[in-house]
Amino acid sequence: MLANYIGAVALFVIGFYAMMVKHNIIQIVIGMGLTDYGLNLMIVSIGFNEGGTAPIYTFGELTSGMYFVDPIPQALTLTSIVIGACVTAMAMALCIRLYKEYGTLDARDIRRLHG
Repeated sequence: MLANYIGAVALFVIGFYAMMVKHNIIQIVIGMGLTDYGLNLMIVSIGFNEGGTAPIYTFGELTSGMYFVDPIPQALTLTSIVIGACVTAMAMALCIRLYKEYGTLDARDIRRLHG
């Protein structure tokens, strides 16, 4: 269980580092994805119960000693995955447009965006 938290923090830190330090826009988009994956792993790890079962049951299967996994973090994570995929697709489309317009993906060289 501790490995999940360590992995989530590591993914988040690596992604945040890529967003703050790198100058290539594609590397920044990859950093955004890594940050998103780290947050998703943290949310799922928080909602996990050792020995828990899926919260789907019928009336005959319910006993007093059953432990269920919290379904809310799983639902939030699924929503976050879909939103993250859409954001990544839009960012990659923006990268393609920037490359066609300026001929580079280096954020330092793209100075005409300031308006």
